[in-house]
Amino acid sequence: MSFLPLAHSAGARDDLPMTDTTTRVTILIFDGLTALDAIGPYDVLRHVPGWEVTFVGKEAGEVQTEDGGLRLVADVGLDAAPAADILLVPGGSGTRPLTRDAEVLDWVRATDQGTRRTTSVCTGALVLGAAGLLEGRQATTYWQNLEDLPEFGAEPVTSRWVEDGKYLTAAGVSAGIDMALHLVAQEVAPEMSQAVQLGIEYDPSPPFDTGSPAKAPAALVEAVRAVSAQGDATLS
Repeated sequence: MSFLPLAHSAGARDDLPMTDTTTRVTILIFDGLTALDAIGPYDVLRHVPGWEVTFVGKEAGEVQTEDGGLRLVADVGLDAAPAADILLVPGGSGTRPLTRDAEVLDWVRATDQGTRRTTSVCTGALVLGAAGLLEGRQATTYWQNLEDLPEFGAEPVTSRWVEDGKYLTAAGVSAGIDMALHLVAQEVAPEMSQAVQLGIEYDPSPPFDTGSPAKAPAALVEAVRAVSAQGDATLS
């Protein structure tokens, strides 16, 4: 049940912008995704009146996050996925096989043809890139994967999110929330985005200012790189 009154009473209000049509949001989920990449934007987008969110997997049913500790459920498989106005591809270690999965890439390309917005969080950008959607465009992704974007013809940009045409790519994990709020502001109105932000009490105040490699101590950056490299070796 939504705790945000917008979801139920917004239609009766005259102080917030409303839309008369349904916006269909599709979030691709898969084994090895990072949970917050999908759930962060979901918890923003689900509160917009008239927006319907569908989780799509290769097949309907459960998928496991990258550490196997959390499971999400795909409402439908690729073959039964509804048309999407907004497509979101999250990241995680599971994107590596997806960049070589012809079935998924064909579906992403076909879905993109009908979207108003095609978006990604973290390494989900690499899936968009592998589908050929970021050729000649600026994009961002998780900070340790920025150097992978040129492989797909994209220009890497260090930013919380990057907008190029209808394509909107977010940096790592928590950046998906910021990107989703920006998306709501662009698609509906800034006032709607502000209301959703207040409704989910998104007012980040982390105890440390180390959320990007530009701010973190060099030794910490190298330590995190080393841990990530170990994980990559395990996946190879």
